[in-house]
Amino acid sequence: MDVTHLNDRIRHGAATTLVAAGTTLALAGCSAGSTATQTAAIEDSGAVVVAVSGTPATLDFTTTGGAAIPQAMMSNVYETLVRIDDDGHIIPWLATGWEVSDDRTVYTFHLREGVTFANGSPFTAETAKFSIDRVLSDAWTNGLKKLMSPVTDTRVVDTHTLEVTLTAPSNQWLFAMGTFVGAMMTPDGVDALATDPVGTGPYTVTDFALGQSISFAARDDYWGEPPKNAAAAIRYFADAVGATNALRSGDVDAVYSMQSPELLDTITAHGGYTVEVGTTNGEVLLSMNNRRAPFNDVRVRRAVMYAIDRQAVIDTAWDGFGTDTGGAPVPPTDPWYRKSERYPYNPDKARKLLAEAGIDGTNNRVVISVPSRPYANAVSEIIVSQLRDVGLDARIESTEFPAVWLQKVFKQHDYDMSIILHIEARDIPALFGDPEYYLGFDSPEVRENIARADAGTPEEYIEGMRAAVDTIMEEAAADTLFNYPNIVITAPGVTGVNADAVDDALELATISVEEERD
Repeated sequence: MDVTHLNDRIRHGAATTLVAAGTTLALAGCSAGSTATQTAAIEDSGAVVVAVSGTPATLDFTTTGGAAIPQAMMSNVYETLVRIDDDGHIIPWLATGWEVSDDRTVYTFHLREGVTFANGSPFTAETAKFSIDRVLSDAWTNGLKKLMSPVTDTRVVDTHTLEVTLTAPSNQWLFAMGTFVGAMMTPDGVDALATDPVGTGPYTVTDFALGQSISFAARDDYWGEPPKNAAAAIRYFADAVGATNALRSGDVDAVYSMQSPELLDTITAHGGYTVEVGTTNGEVLLSMNNRRAPFNDVRVRRAVMYAIDRQAVIDTAWDGFGTDTGGAPVPPTDPWYRKSERYPYNPDKARKLLAEAGIDGTNNRVVISVPSRPYANAVSEIIVSQLRDVGLDARIESTEFPAVWLQKVFKQHDYDMSIILHIEARDIPALFGDPEYYLGFDSPEVRENIARADAGTPEEYIEGMRAAVDTIMEEAAADTLFNYPNIVITAPGVTGVNADAVDDALELATISVEEERD
């Protein structure tokens, strides 16, 4: 397969969509390193194309929120000092090991030697220091930068030894260093992060077509195990029908995070396709604006919790896939997970609480800002029906994602309710520990429990997080409709797609295609 063939596969079908929409998208060509040798290699080891939804508006996660950018960039372009394995354990990566001081505030990292960035710059303790310091600077505006806030000092001990000092012990911090917050960058590679990212990972970005695709070429100077393919691409689809049609026609090799489970039978009926269902950190969250009436009244929020039949949502809108956590914002993979029994489906109790809160036919209208994402559209109708059944006049407001939703809901907090998938790992401190976050949830008790857990022993970490979750549920801060499953479909001959998504990344380097697919 040559590069032209790969680009044809990536863009096939996109032109029809653009013409129908009367829209022209500018193509931003990217190059973060030499790809001459990779181009020749593509002919010998097939490129892979993965279909995904959730289009990034930029490649710069330092200034833009959302899961789509880290999904494409992490492990492929950027790497971290440590990584999170499929069991949620922290393992060495760009750091071969580390020591922690007796008071658990000083980490000494020993960095891997012989690693270079895609532009040829060496990876050293200086670049690691730069990367951590930059997260703490004004250059980073992504709200999750707060995960780096425990750091008070970084010091270069020698070329391959970095010392990081924290203000206090923090369990969350080292875990966060395995996410995009801990991405290693180089000073001479941050001028064009939105289009031309530079990392130590196995790929360079060769093409970014806004709203359509991102193309990658494998580096021939990568420090680790070479990718199973010489080139790869992520193609973005607005709906699952387009993605599955592309799979059947051979335009893509896999569909990652399948958005319409009801289509699975159609695909598997043709034979040869493999379906895997993996775990994720994702919570499909029915959010309520805690700072806006009527949801500034805990009785109304509790009424919503009782009004929603979460298993019916899973069965009706998601074909039975997904895990009911009882509304708790914790995936089953977290060590403090317990299914909540606080809010069983009870519409009568919901009606009683609404009456106590003074909600009647004059003040019962609420608007659900539904992002233009398949999972959100799938569940919104049944949510509206269940809310109306208890006396809330719920209406759907379709909200373009990501641009409009991020601006209106996430940044301006201008919404009543919304439905959004939060995929970041261990994100309770971000969701419920910050009163300025878009949920508007303000609980000193939750913040105290989170802080106690973060600074505690491993046992105290679990105990403190469970206490925080208990209070979050008591206050009905938001309703987790279900833990999001990762449904992956691969074509015959395609191997190496990891269905378990416990960190930020869709790792492309492990994917291979046995034979050419036309």
